Amino acid sequence: MLALYHQIIYQPLLNLLVWGYNSLPGHDIGIVIIILTVLVRLLLAPTMHKQIKSQHAMSSLQPKLDEVKARHKDDKEAQAKAVMALYKEHNVNPFSSCLPLLIQLPILIALYQVFNKALNGHLEGLYHIVFNPGTINPYFLGFINLATPNIILAVFAGALQFWQARMMQAKNTNKAADATAKAIQMQTTYLLPLVSIFIAWRLPAGLPLYWIVTTLFAIGQQYYIMRKSEKAF
Repeated sequence: MLALYHQIIYQPLLNLLVWGYNSLPGHDIGIVIIILTVLVRLLLAPTMHKQIKSQHAMSSLQPKLDEVKARHKDDKEAQAKAVMALYKEHNVNPFSSCLPLLIQLPILIALYQVFNKALNGHLEGLYHIVFNPGTINPYFLGFINLATPNIILAVFAGALQFWQARMMQAKNTNKAADATAKAIQMQTTYLLPLVSIFIAWRLPAGLPLYWIVTTLFAIGQQYYIMRKSEKAF
């Protein structure tokens, strides 16, 4: 399984990165990372569209779900039936975002590994038609070293993640809202971006750059889907 993952996903992405670096005038690895990230996100756009649409539908339904749970708080069986009826009424499948995520994860993990290894000079696995430059100049725009940590890119990546989480946050003013759901929402919105900043600050800056690009792409998708879905709820 690991060998299949390496041949079908990791190796092609590595070769695309190095080919882009060799071909791009100026050999700016930062621009190559941006281009490759956008290409992968475009490839994954249909599955990510389904995932974001499902997440938005669930978020929009949250106030109604909270009302149902409060109304049937003493009868778990009635509560479960009412929740399923609400999902059916709005044509929402709470598990529909799982499959797209499973499809995306191997590709996104491989992309992460490719950037990490390439920036550290590990270029094993190139096809014979792709020239091995030996080392890759890690500078983006001539002054940002993507092979070393960069606090500015780390903070920017965390800020974008916070923005994305806020976009998905339900506009829920119901005082009877489920406490667990609220706690999870608060952690996703406020804690995870801080954790992301801490992690990104300790990694080569090429990885926060990748997070920035992929999060911006996701925000654009979310904005489009949310605008399109507003009248549905």
